[in-house]
Amino acid sequence: MLSASFLEAIELIKNGKIGVLPTDTIYGLVGSALSPRVVERIYAVRKRSGNKPFIVLISSINDLHLFGIVPDEKLRIFLEKNWPGKVSIIIGGVDEKYKYLHRGEGSIAFRLPDKKELLDLISQTGPLVAPSANHEGETPAKTIAEAKNYFGGAVDFYIDGGTLEDEPSTLVKYDHGEFVILRKGAVKLSDI
Repeated sequence: MLSASFLEAIELIKNGKIGVLPTDTIYGLVGSALSPRVVERIYAVRKRSGNKPFIVLISSINDLHLFGIVPDEKLRIFLEKNWPGKVSIIIGGVDEKYKYLHRGEGSIAFRLPDKKELLDLISQTGPLVAPSANHEGETPAKTIAEAKNYFGGAVDFYIDGGTLEDEPSTLVKYDHGEFVILRKGAVKLSDI
């Protein structure tokens, strides 16, 4: 059962709004990944350089098909082992119509979060961009108060999940059949 704040957030996100909510790792600044206008607004609010793609949260491995990605067997086995979980994986071969997401890289980092309420939300809103709730180069917000210090009224909603002090997700790149760890995070190397 979704909380009232998450139910309200679903409607806001569906209507092109952005906000801060607790993800499975840390607070994220979220909005629809399928809306170029929303994505550009998040770049502006977060003061992020325009050549760095955001991580996209999905609710199912099948959501990758929305982006033109058909995982090969090696990738599918990896995803089924590590998802849902705190592993974000950069996958290439993204459809060109999502250039506003991949910023010319041709690849996007995806994560299937291990948090039921968040998965329920994404299953209703569609994929979300979800960078950490901070300005580029600053420390990620651990509380809603810290997030409000960054963004104030520049976002449409805040959902308080208490103090979140988890590490960001482990970031892995899948490239020509090989897995490369780009950022050590919540899941240790030996677990992958």
